[in-house]
Amino acid sequence: MIDLSRAQRQPVHVDDATLADLRNRLRATRWPELPGPDDGSYGIEQSVLRELVDHWIDGFDWRAYERDINRYDHYRIDVDGEPIHFMCKTGVGPDPTPVILTHGWPWTFWHWSRVIDALADPASHGGDPADAFDVIVPSYPGFAFSSPSARDDLNYWKIADLWNTLMTDGLGVERYGAAGGDFGALVTAQLGHKYGDRVSAIHVSTPTPLDIFQGERWWDITEGRVSPPDASQLERDGLQKYMRKFAAHIAVHMLDSQTLTFGLTDSPVGLLAWIVRRYQLWTDHGGDLESVFSKDDLLAVATIFWATNTIGTSIRTYANTARYPWQPSHDRIPAIEPPTGITFLGFENPPGVSGEQRVRAYTEASSKRSPSDRSARWYNLVNVTAHDHGGHFAPWENPGAWIQDMRETFRRAREV
Repeated sequence: MIDLSRAQRQPVHVDDATLADLRNRLRATRWPELPGPDDGSYGIEQSVLRELVDHWIDGFDWRAYERDINRYDHYRIDVDGEPIHFMCKTGVGPDPTPVILTHGWPWTFWHWSRVIDALADPASHGGDPADAFDVIVPSYPGFAFSSPSARDDLNYWKIADLWNTLMTDGLGVERYGAAGGDFGALVTAQLGHKYGDRVSAIHVSTPTPLDIFQGERWWDITEGRVSPPDASQLERDGLQKYMRKFAAHIAVHMLDSQTLTFGLTDSPVGLLAWIVRRYQLWTDHGGDLESVFSKDDLLAVATIFWATNTIGTSIRTYANTARYPWQPSHDRIPAIEPPTGITFLGFENPPGVSGEQRVRAYTEASSKRSPSDRSARWYNLVNVTAHDHGGHFAPWENPGAWIQDMRETFRRAREV
């Protein structure tokens, strides 16, 4: 059972002056004169961005969104000098498992909102009350309401230290589970690596080696890969699509995050463009982003980053991954010992690779501990599943799959 007595209850709130200043800045936007097609080939379309900005000024109701967010309990707590915000939903069941859910970039804590209720109270959502969780959803340090950050060195493995302190010293938990996506998957994996005696099980999307962003091309998500001479056009197009999805923002965040910060901190339209472009590229939307993330959903994310002035500290976590390289805490195999589950969603599959192939490759590589595999060999896998629908924001895009898979992972962990 979690103990909230050390945390301060604090609903989410953005003051009126900040919202008024935001609208004034939006109205004063200087738009570029751009020749040529406005078709996304150069980046986010100006027509899309103008429509979003118009809605941000006159149609978006932050107060309504804020009320929705505050349906859940929110707390602030100091963890080793860092101000940490977290959202909480206590479990309804005979013995709820405490679990910490970690988001990535440019996520916020709210991306977990579509799975929290069912994870905490499975019986009310057609599930078994034995699968109940006490759900803790923090804002990544330097993101959103976990601000202002007091440290300039935070990255995923240092945040894992903070999360362990939060769960054990802050919330009085002896053992807990963890789950995450994107950078949150790295934090979760590090919890399983360093604190395996405390962590009962983990569940992730976007599984990633803990030693990522190191080596000679630490800033290059492709690690220097190019299409081989005998590659088909389909394979070449697939690699180009992959690089378009991830290469630009990772390279800039790694190499020049502070330079970018000045523009995004001063211009809400610039911030919106940079964030929404990621949603365009990473979401399984079939050409209609608003079928997955409405205008209000996108603007809520941008408003949170803007109002808390955290875009700079959020993107610095990339550079700090290389600046402060990961070091193993032990040399045991697998490096991440707690029982692990993975949810693969179709839009995240590498070019030419099906979900079933990913499941088979991970299962085989994990059992053999193949040194040639860059991800699977790290984990003690007990549950690997693939779903056709969904992209990078797994718990938002396919919450049903996430809930089902995460419950099954922890169910199997209890049986080990």
